[in-house]
Amino acid sequence: MGKIEVNNEICKACGLCVYVCPKKVIELDKDTLNKHGFHPAKQTKDGCISCASCAVICPEAAITVYKETNK
Repeated sequence: MGKIEVNNEICKACGLCVYVCPKKVIELDKDTLNKHGFHPAKQTKDGCISCASCAVICPEAAITVYKETNK
């Protein structure tokens, strides 16, 4: 399993990450506005598979993907 981290201050809420996520665990955060007035993306559910599709498609490079490793 994995998780994503979004840099809220550079996310422009284009929604491309929401569209490409195969597990549909990303949504635009309607409760948050960044300094540019956009609702940034965020991971809202467990189930991220660390495929990095969101990070690849993000035009602002605002997403970092982390993959959990078993220890």
